[in-house]
Amino acid sequence: MTATNANSTAPLAGIKVIDWTEVQSGPSCTQLLAWMGAEVIKIERPGGDPTRTELLDIADSWSVYYLQLNSGKKSLTLNVKTPEGKEVLTKLLKEADLFIENIGPGDVEKMGFGWEQVHAINPRCIMASLKGFGQKSRFAHVKAFEPVAQSAGGAASTTGWNEGSFNVPTQSAAALGDSNTGMHLTIGVLSALLQRERTGEGCYVYQSMQNAVLNLCRIKLRDQIMLDNLGALPHYEVYPDWNWGRAIPRAENTEGGQVIGWCYKAKGWETDPNAYVYIVVQNSEKAFKGLCEAIGKPELATDPKFTPWNNRQLHKDELYPIIEEYTKQYDKYELTDKLGAAGVPVGPVLDWYEIENDPDLLADGTIPEIDQGGARGKFKTIGLPFTMSNFKPDYTRAPDLGENNAEILESLGYTADEVKEFTEKGVLEAPVTPSNPAVKVITYAEYEAQQKAAK
Repeated sequence: MTATNANSTAPLAGIKVIDWTEVQSGPSCTQLLAWMGAEVIKIERPGGDPTRTELLDIADSWSVYYLQLNSGKKSLTLNVKTPEGKEVLTKLLKEADLFIENIGPGDVEKMGFGWEQVHAINPRCIMASLKGFGQKSRFAHVKAFEPVAQSAGGAASTTGWNEGSFNVPTQSAAALGDSNTGMHLTIGVLSALLQRERTGEGCYVYQSMQNAVLNLCRIKLRDQIMLDNLGALPHYEVYPDWNWGRAIPRAENTEGGQVIGWCYKAKGWETDPNAYVYIVVQNSEKAFKGLCEAIGKPELATDPKFTPWNNRQLHKDELYPIIEEYTKQYDKYELTDKLGAAGVPVGPVLDWYEIENDPDLLADGTIPEIDQGGARGKFKTIGLPFTMSNFKPDYTRAPDLGENNAEILESLGYTADEVKEFTEKGVLEAPVTPSNPAVKVITYAEYEAQQKAAK
């Protein structure tokens, strides 16, 4: 553990993290650790994290993708395949509290930095690995990306529609395989740090992307067990007219529980694809009566088709248009205000332009602004997802590639001449600032015009 200000309220002040991760799943974990006050040293292979130059949008800047996942870290460009690179990593591990990696299956072991080797180097160091599948899985050797994890974790088979041309397993736009796995790994390493307080010894934390997705999909296992026992599921949209098979169907737009949840058109839906609200019709007759009164249809509360709750499940296709007749009169913000005041669970469907500029999210720090400097200037990100009464994260810029090479190596006892020699030999890559041309996205119309001109 590194020295720190005893008065600091940063939860991880004094914790040193060696971050051998790249792209999104691993960096989303170490990003949270950095924001909680840990010193995070990001080891980057020659050329750097692929996301530095992936999905570029402006000239002479690292991508927003990279910046949003590596704020406040230090960058060390280290070729760990060289003897000198192995020596540097070994010295770093001797001082580390956490060593986190998400490189290819089996790669750290091949390079001599598996759990047994790391534990021998520093018994107090906690090592954490993030991979696609479990250690004993028959797919442990498989490299996983976001949709692979969603598919193997049970999310894709239960997402989407059951009929029509879009009846295919569908992945969520939410990063269930990547950022979600990083969040789960964060829970694991924080638990390991607490455990070390008692044992004095580090342990090995292993997090698979499949398991992280499964954890978010636990209610689908609940539904599968219910289907095994009942043969049908009244809380699914396809009930009652569905030919039930062995596995649960896709959830379509339902809430997921016994209540009736659905997305309804709001005023302006004809031109705005996100002019919708999500409303939950609760089971209790008191709550249903409150909804009926709020939409100006009190008679529905005593209609035998809609009461008690199990009758509503049988006739929900009749209930949807009645509710939507009301919702189309008001915009989604008015609906949220009016129905919310009546005790109805409701929320606006916010598009990402609205979220990017939401006054509440900006004011409370959910979406902080980071000054990267250079061509990028200030950019927005999704900050630490929780708040603490006595701590606010310090959102600082992401490092240039290899920006901290000299600082880190000199702290390990290497001289400036040795750092220069390592750079010349390819052990280190010389620091690099972003230098990319202006980005031009070609529309399909422009592409067609180019093709015509070429003929």
